[in-house]
Formats: sequence, C-alpha cells, structure tokens
Amino acid sequence: MIPDGEKRAPVKPDWTLPPALIGAFLLLLLMVASSLLLSGRLASDSEKTLQAQAYGRAINDVINDLRDAETGQRGFLLTREARYLRPFTESQGLVEPALDRVRLTEGHVGRSVYKDLAPPVKAKLAELRDTVRMAQAGQVTAAIARVTDGDGLKNMASAREVLNRERQFVRNYTVEIVDGSVRLARLLTYGLLGGVLVTIGLSIAWFRQSRRQLHSLEIARADAETSLAAFKIESDAREDAEGRLRQLQKMESLGQLTGGIAHDFNNMLAVVLGGIELAKKRLRTDPDRADGLLENAREGAMRAATLTSRLLAFSRNQPLAPAPLDVNKLVGGMCDMLDRTLGDNVSVECVYSAGLWRCYADPNEVENVILNLAVNARDAMPTGGKLTVETANAHIDDNYARSRPEVVAGQYVLICVTDTGSGMSQEVIERAFDPFYTTKAVGKGTGLGLSQVFGFAKQSGGHVAIYSEIGQGTTVKVYLPRYTGGEAALPSSVSTTDVPEGKSSEIILVVEDEQRVRHFAVDALRDLGYTAISAASPIEALHALAEQPEITLLFTDIVMPDMTGRQLADEALKLRPKLPILFTTGYTRNAVVHNGMIDIGVAFLPKPYTIADLARKVRDVLDGGGVNRTI
Repeated sequence: MIPDGEKRAPVKPDWTLPPALIGAFLLLLLMVASSLLLSGRLASDSEKTLQAQAYGRAINDVINDLRDAETGQRGFLLTREARYLRPFTESQGLVEPALDRVRLTEGHVGRSVYKDLAPPVKAKLAELRDTVRMAQAGQVTAAIARVTDGDGLKNMASAREVLNRERQFVRNYTVEIVDGSVRLARLLTYGLLGGVLVTIGLSIAWFRQSRRQLHSLEIARADAETSLAAFKIESDAREDAEGRLRQLQKMESLGQLTGGIAHDFNNMLAVVLGGIELAKKRLRTDPDRADGLLENAREGAMRAATLTSRLLAFSRNQPLAPAPLDVNKLVGGMCDMLDRTLGDNVSVECVYSAGLWRCYADPNEVENVILNLAVNARDAMPTGGKLTVETANAHIDDNYARSRPEVVAGQYVLICVTDTGSGMSQEVIERAFDPFYTTKAVGKGTGLGLSQVFGFAKQSGGHVAIYSEIGQGTTVKVYLPRYTGGEAALPSSVSTTDVPEGKSSEIILVVEDEQRVRHFAVDALRDLGYTAISAASPIEALHALAEQPEITLLFTDIVMPDMTGRQLADEALKLRPKLPILFTTGYTRNAVVHNGMIDIGVAFLPKPYTIADLARKVRDVLDGGGVNRTI
C-alpha cells in the first residue's frame, strides 16, 4: 500500500537486452566460429597428410624400384640366366616415373630434393643398364669390374642417403600434422566444454534477471492500472464539469436568444397593438390618421414575420425551394443594386469566375445572403472602403472536412464577400454566427444577419467560413453544393408589384382549424374575386369535395388534429386526381418540407402571408406555375 500523500515513482521496465543473454549469444557465436575453424583446420591437415603420403610413396617407389633393378642386374651378372632380366627390365623402367613423381610432389611438403636425388639415381640407373648390356655382349668380367667400381657404389650410397632422409622427413612431417590436429581438437574440446558451462551459467543469470524484470513488469502494470483508475476518475470529473459548462453555455445562449426575441417582439407588438388601438379610436373621427396607424401596425407585423423567418433560417427550418442556379448571373444582377444601396463611400467590385459551375440553392435566399453580408461589410467600413463579391469553383478535401463537423467533402460553388473594414478578433469570429450577437451599436442591427447566413448555408448542404484580421478586413466564404443534374429551367418569376385577381367561377376550399386565420383567408380570397368556402377540419373538407365537384383549388393548412393536410391531400386526390392543392403552415418540419427543402411538385405558402402573397400564389397554382399536381 502507498501511504496517503506519497507517490511511488513509476517503475519503468528495462527493455534492453540483458548482458547475460548478450554474453551467451557471443559465446555461441565463438563456439560456432571455433567449430568452423577446427573443421577447416582438419580439412587442411587431411589434405597436407595426403600430399605427404603421395610424396612418401614416390620416395619409396624410387628406392624400391632402384633396388629391384640392382638385384636383377647382379643375379644376371652372376648366373647369366635370362630369368633375372625380367625384374631388372620392369624395375628400371619404373625408376624414372617415380623420380618424376618426387619432383611433382616435393613442393606440396616444402621440399626440393629432386635436384640432389636425380643425378645419383640416374647415374646408378645408367650403370645398371650398361653392365647388363656388357654381360649380354659376353663381357661379364668387365661388367662385374664396373659394378665393383667406386663410382657405382658411391652413386647408390648417395641415392640411398637422400631417400632415407626424405623417408624420415615424411614420417616426422606426418606425425607433426597429426599431433597438431590432435592438440587443436583437444583445445577446442576443452573450449567448447567451458563454453557450455559458461552458457549454462549465463542462462541461469538471464533467467534470474528475467524473473526480476517480470516482477518489475507486474509492478508497472499495477501502477498503470492505478494510474488508469485515477485518470478515469479525473476524466469522469472533467466530463461532468464540461457537461455542466456546456449546459451553462446552452442556457446562456438560450437566455440570449429568448432575450433577443422578447426584446424585438415586444417592440414590434407594441407597434402593432398601439397602432391598432389608436386606429380604432380615430377610425371614425380621423380616417386618414387611422390609415397611417394601421400601416405602422402592418409594418410592425411584417418585421415580426421577418424576425421569425430569420430565426427559422438559423434553426435550419425555413422552407427552401432550391433550383439549379447560375451564381454569376445572380451576382451580376445584384451588383448595380449593391452599388446604389451601400452608398457612395463604398466601392463595389464583382469578380466573376470563368467556367463557373451551377449550384443547387434557393435563388431568393442566396440574394438575401449576399445582401446581408454586404450590409455587414458596409457597417464595418464607416469611413468608406471597398467591397468585393467574387465567385469561384471550390473543392473541399477530406482533411478539411474531417476537421470540421457537418462539412462534406466534395465540389462547391464559392461566393466570397470581402471588405476592407475594421476586421474581427478571434473571439468575435467564434460567436459571429450566434443569434442576436452583434458588435454594432444599440439600434444598428439585430444580430441575426450572419446567423441567417449560417443557417441557410447548412440547410442547403453547404458551408460558411470567416477569415478576418483586425484592421485588415474580413472575408466571408459561402460554399453551396454544385449542381450535377441535367438541364433544368428556373421557375418563372412573377412581378412583386402585381396583385392578380380571380374569378367568381373559381371556387377555393379553405381548410384551417384556427378560426381567425380561416376567416382571414376566406375574406381575402373573396376580396380578390374568388368564390371561397371553408372547412374547419379535414373531415368537413372531404364532405365538401364529395358534394361540390366544381371546387377549383384546395387551400389547406398542414398541422391539424386527427388528420394532417398531407393526408387530406392524399384522400382528396383519390376523389379528384387533377385537383390543384396549395399547402400552408407556420412551421416547416412537416409532411411537405423535409430537411428544409420543399418536396418536388408541392405548392407551398408559408405563414404569415399577406393578401398580395396569397393572390400571387393562388394564381400561380391555378395557372399551372410549373407545379406537378400529382403529389
């Protein structure tokens, strides 16, 4: 056990190779090398022995053949019998070949006796041949005298002396080689035996060291487990603290969001309620004044609707109608408008990329994004500056995508909005997309512009990034996904100044469970010239469709009790397969808007809407409007 407050130094296992094991390994190598040396030495000694034996046999052959030739010569001289000539003839013919073998083998044993041996042997051999020829010619006495002559005996004695000396050398040389091999083998045997004993000792030492190391490893593992447990406790505590911090940050953000909403909505509601109350008082006494008050109330309500739309954009729940979009054309159409809107002290430059891909996004929202960024850039340049709107093709690679959540690698159309303004600090950049966060003076901005840009980019499957330096300016990059489909025409635009009217023969069925909204829609449609009837529930609407086949359009809310507007539309199309249907709702997570994108072939009018919005959308649906009526 470790006492409280005391920390044991971590045990580090020794992973180096033990000296005992190294010694045993080196000794093993030495033993192998010694064995190879002995094997080589024995092979060399064996070769030397064979060479010495060949040299010895050649010496012996010279002596023996010369002696046999001499014996045959003497027998023939004494008896003059021809049978003695056969051994003489055979032996004297072998002397010279044996002498040649001596010459060939003497160098192998380090001798040079041929020059001393050849003269007396050849002289004696010549004497033997001459005396035999003399005896065969009948000169026996002269031949015997030649044999007893001193030169013949001297040559034979000289040859015998050399031959006997070399025979002794061969014996000594062979014994020396054998003795050397025996000594080396004995030495290596003792060495190997000693090596085996030392190896055993080193193995025992290594085994003991391994046991100590294993014990150290067990201690290290126990320490690691203790450290891991402590780390887990610390990690859990840190995660708990981080969780509480995140919760506090969420509550802070939620407080900032709700505070901002309450502040702005209270201001707008004050305008609406105050304007309506004052208009009611002056409606009879001062109608002109009442109209102005009602207009103020309407503007306040529109500002509230705009605020709601921006909040939905930030939360990625605004209904989008994406289409293949040529960003160069869109920016080109906005460039002059930006130049006029931002003022004379801001220079606007639009840079268009050649070969720009088309993107897939809602054109109206892309315009709002560029406009929001341009207004922010203008506010960052109070003394004037330059605004650049640039388009380009871009590719987000895997490394960039892995380092940022919700970013998908691939091809994008890039819109860069750059200003030469005051720039942002890193702390401001990190909070720039938070709703109601702003560095502008009070009353100069809502703090929803960048949050709307962020929400739209993410909802469209894109990405947005800010690059800024204090005093150098800011660049906001908006990445919108590249459109890779076939050719597709953009929806035809409708003039925002036109309020088309209907015909009394066009009957519209309004389905809305909220009574006030239902009455407003019916009254508005009737003022526009349509014949409008209403139903408070989908069941009533189905009965009306069954009883009145002349109904021209079904205008239905989506979120209703018992049956949704989409389910109502499915049932209505069973009765009337070609019936045009227009949906409306104040919240977009429903059956006709998925991931913020309006389903293909669906006509949709978001709440709240004005009479002009209602007039244009109803007319567009009744006239076709490019909408597929088969849902």
